[in-house]
Amino acid sequence: MKKTVVIDVVGLSSSLIGEHTPFLKAYVQQHQLRTIKPMVPAVTTAVQSTYVTGQWPAEHGIVGNGWYDRQDCEVKFWKQSNKLVESPKIWERAKRIDPDFTVSKMFWWYNMYSSADYSVTPRPQYLSDGRKAPDCYAHPSSLRDHLQKELGTFPLFQFWGPGANIKSTQWIADASVMTDDLYDPTLTLIYLPHLDYCLQKFGQDLSRISKELHEIDEVVKQLVTHYEKKDTRVIILSEYGITNVNNPIHLNRIFRQEGLIAVREERGLELLDAGASKAFVVADHQIAHVYVNDPSVYKKVRAIAENTPGIQLVLDREGKRAHNMHHARSGELVLVADSNSWFTYYYWLDDAKAPDFARLVDIHRKPGYDPVEMFMNPADPLIKLKAGFKLLKKKLGFRYLMNVIPLDATLIKGSHGRISEDSQYHPVLITAKGEETSPVEAIDIYDVIWKTMQ
Repeated sequence: MKKTVVIDVVGLSSSLIGEHTPFLKAYVQQHQLRTIKPMVPAVTTAVQSTYVTGQWPAEHGIVGNGWYDRQDCEVKFWKQSNKLVESPKIWERAKRIDPDFTVSKMFWWYNMYSSADYSVTPRPQYLSDGRKAPDCYAHPSSLRDHLQKELGTFPLFQFWGPGANIKSTQWIADASVMTDDLYDPTLTLIYLPHLDYCLQKFGQDLSRISKELHEIDEVVKQLVTHYEKKDTRVIILSEYGITNVNNPIHLNRIFRQEGLIAVREERGLELLDAGASKAFVVADHQIAHVYVNDPSVYKKVRAIAENTPGIQLVLDREGKRAHNMHHARSGELVLVADSNSWFTYYYWLDDAKAPDFARLVDIHRKPGYDPVEMFMNPADPLIKLKAGFKLLKKKLGFRYLMNVIPLDATLIKGSHGRISEDSQYHPVLITAKGEETSPVEAIDIYDVIWKTMQ
């Protein structure tokens, strides 16, 4: 099979390819750009799983970046075991045909304990004293040690949170090149998250994100140059486009006011008790899963959703089937926001009772996705000074809480997850020139990769 690389430039849409991305602009003129029809849910883990399995979420089971585990009665986000993906992967098919075939997964999601030959993914150390230390996980384990010796520790705090910037994406690109030089895999999958940050913070405002566009353009240029020198077939694509929003929907708060949400109060702060709630929402960008533990409130829950401003679609059993979301992990209802809206996980009615993790970067304890983690509290003029003091405490080995995240969802100006009506905001597929020019379905990316490797 032919050596191939798939470069996933998260958030890239044709609306962003222009004067601020000179390499991509020139590259597209010499290649073929097609749009990918957005799928539901248009979120990272679900889309990536569809690309490498050729199946919809109804088959592979990744119905979002997180979901409610009905057995554990816990909301679980950003898990990493590849065993969660319930369909065969494209490299497994390739290995059956070509015993010499190898694959490298560079930060592509569900990267742990997979059948990939080489893989690297974020994996911080959670120390016993409560501190979180940057690190990554790799297979083989010696690859982690080699990469961090050559490139330094993976910059976790530049991968997500208020400090997110090009450093993490550059590290991933450098690690991908280094892994390619070490092992020369047949297929390489590379995840470049940089545009995800600025687009969610500022939306499609080119005056505010031009620097980030130039930065990702340079990284893509570096990768394409490296792989073309090795006679590699290059695919550049994205998972979704990000569009402007201005309306956060606090549906859990509405459920709370309607007596559907159960909370526990600990040390004066409120924790969502999902297992004891009659119904609750797991928010994931512009998609929300509604889990109904008490069937007697189903009609009430549905009526609330249908009458809440900002919600465009309320998918019941048949609706989920029509959108290929009819998997056991999905909520009893799946909600899709309108073009201006997105869902928060917030369930408290008084910020003074918000849980301590609400003001932290804490992607695993929050019962839903929280893009506000990319901001430091702008209402506090001393916030950077306080953050610096907390970092000093960390370096000295003291316990600390980096409670610098605001509780103001209106800060978010861009989101994704729904099917945008405007194709200039759809994800893109850039390949060698061919006869096909029409948009492709997300499940067809599997075949595009397969044919490219032939």
